[in-house]
Amino acid sequence: MNDFAHRSGAALVLGASGGLGTAVSRMLIDRGSDVGLTYFRSKTALDPVLEHAAATGRRAQTWQLDLADAAQAAAVITAAAAELDGIHTLVYAAGPHVPMVHLSRVAPADFQRQLNADTAAFFNAVHAALPHLRETRGNIVAITTAATARFPVRDGLSSAPKAAVEGLIRGIAAEEGRFGIRANCVGPGMTTDGMADRLISSGELDAEALDITRRNIPLRRFGDAEDIAEAVCFLSSDRADFISGQKLDVDGGYGA
Repeated sequence: MNDFAHRSGAALVLGASGGLGTAVSRMLIDRGSDVGLTYFRSKTALDPVLEHAAATGRRAQTWQLDLADAAQAAAVITAAAAELDGIHTLVYAAGPHVPMVHLSRVAPADFQRQLNADTAAFFNAVHAALPHLRETRGNIVAITTAATARFPVRDGLSSAPKAAVEGLIRGIAAEEGRFGIRANCVGPGMTTDGMADRLISSGELDAEALDITRRNIPLRRFGDAEDIAEAVCFLSSDRADFISGQKLDVDGGYGA
């Protein structure tokens, strides 16, 4: 597939250094898109993506970005649009590690920090990107979570801010469609990459919890980053040109 070769500008992947962001970036490159890549701390994690872009003849540039800083988000997005000749797709794949804890044990200050780190950070980026996306009649894809459809116990600190992101996506779709902008979400279920991988690696999900989780998934297995990337690239492409304001859960049937 060569979905993006005809598009002017580039896809800008926010949080490209994470497991899901890296997979999305590589697949966008494979399907003909130039890419802008942002990272918070792990610049070297993007080296393989840059090498992959060079090997396939696509442009790729990186920027350090703290999305909680609205002024920095605006500056980076403006620079990316200028240096890459526009932005045809904004992918939100950013987000800090979120511990699994019962809502009764979440301190209000911690909840506020998570709202700033996820929901407000997303809005900072979208607010800055909309003028550029209007120029290209582009689209937005936010990677959120399948947990907003079926709540897993102890996931509120992660899923509640992402539910707000999904609400913003629906609002953008309703308000910006007149400018040709589409906005959608992809909701990952349990995957072997991304945040689920960190929960497994940190020991927050033990072997028993993993077995229970598998039994709750009709396909009886976990997904991977490529499953999420496929959904993101589909929604970003012209094959989804009449899809907006929607959420595609990639969860093995968990929310069915």
